Amino acid sequence: MLFNSIDFAIFLPIVFILYWFFAHKKLKLQNFIIVVASYLFYGWWDWRFLSLILFSTIVDYTIGLKLSNEENHLKRKALLWISILVNLGFLGFFKYYNFFIDNFITVFSFFGTDLEVNSLNIILPVGISFYTFQTLSYTIDVYRRKLEPTKDFIIFSAFVSFFPQLVAGPIERATHLLPQFYKKRTFDYSKAVDGMRHILWGLFKKIVIADNCAEYANQIFNNSENLNGSTLVLGALFFTFQIYGDFSGYADIAIGTSRLFGFDLSKNFSFPYFSRNVAEFWRRWHISLSTWFRDYLYIPLGGSRGGTWMKIRNTFAIFIVSGFWHGANWTFIVWGALNAIYFLPLLLTNKNRNNIETVAQGRIFPTIKEFLSMLLTFGLTIFAWIFFRANNIEHAISYISEILSPSLFLKPNFEGIDSSSTTIIILVFIFILVEWKGREDKYAIEKLGIKWKRPIRYAMYYLIIIAIFWFGGSKQQFIYFQF
Repeated sequence: MLFNSIDFAIFLPIVFILYWFFAHKKLKLQNFIIVVASYLFYGWWDWRFLSLILFSTIVDYTIGLKLSNEENHLKRKALLWISILVNLGFLGFFKYYNFFIDNFITVFSFFGTDLEVNSLNIILPVGISFYTFQTLSYTIDVYRRKLEPTKDFIIFSAFVSFFPQLVAGPIERATHLLPQFYKKRTFDYSKAVDGMRHILWGLFKKIVIADNCAEYANQIFNNSENLNGSTLVLGALFFTFQIYGDFSGYADIAIGTSRLFGFDLSKNFSFPYFSRNVAEFWRRWHISLSTWFRDYLYIPLGGSRGGTWMKIRNTFAIFIVSGFWHGANWTFIVWGALNAIYFLPLLLTNKNRNNIETVAQGRIFPTIKEFLSMLLTFGLTIFAWIFFRANNIEHAISYISEILSPSLFLKPNFEGIDSSSTTIIILVFIFILVEWKGREDKYAIEKLGIKWKRPIRYAMYYLIIIAIFWFGGSKQQFIYFQF
């Protein structure tokens, strides 16, 4: 079920009414409604894959209970590895089986041996990478004794399948989300209004910015061999705003929806395109995944505590695994490695913790140094996104080669560049201004217009709603559903 669909527009009010009007005094019933609603939400896409979520839930719930009663170190470690192997086993089969088979065949054929292994027609379950990491965080934290395991199966099921963030995050830690299911929840009007504003801005990002940018990004990337360098730069720019509007828009809708039900989800984006270096970018982009890899991979490997070689090894490990997490394609691995190369100079010169505060904090305009730093970081990010978007490595290399050719200085030769594309470019520019204005807040319009007179403030909201319907003709699936 898509957030930007009629189905969800009907589904959400029904769940809201059942949750607050019929179960407002019964915490267990509220949690049960969340579980049922979450399974319906996920099953709307393909009911067959509900068994995967249920099985993963049962396995990690059971292992959590056993870990709490087990003191033997070897047995505790064995229980942890069962959880890791089961969860990553499902993820590996559905997401990476064909990738490894195809690459094994290629390697063996290179040495003159033909393997007769058939790939499988496997459907990738939506959101499997997200809920797999969420359940793993629970088991690992219980193993580390950072969290007491829950004995309430309904609560644990609600934690694993919580529908606002089930299929594309944020990836919630059990230490943050799980305790919220134990607390009595009463309707908070101000929190609900804030949630609606959050949803509204998320829909604007997704429908107005991402979906319309996707139209041009897809046309340019899919026909790149016939286009000149300047046009390909436009394509990369369109994709840059597509993926940000798409993914951060989903996160905004998820966070806003959760607030309607009395929950607080973790912030997943913090205006990453205003970053002054790549380290700051990764503190602001897909925060829940970046911190997950930091806490469960980078630090256990030794983090930055060792010598230069260990720092280099661990940095490449976390970025390459992060790239591979996104998809079974060498383009994602190169994208991850490229970000590691960006990041390493900052780490080795101890500048990776610079720029902790928001850029131009308390000021309207950045300094020239800040502006140039943002411009350089944005350019490096766009370059890396080309690999992320390309169909394969050859496509990415040919795309970049044409950009670096003299045709970069020619007029764009894309037939799709017309008045409608100009309108989208103007909308993107307005979007950037609004994001810049609200960069010190949780989301761009959190405080925008709060002090205005009510008619003016509501006029702004209606203007956003009109834009959503007016420019909502290009319906695109959320990018991160494929991850």
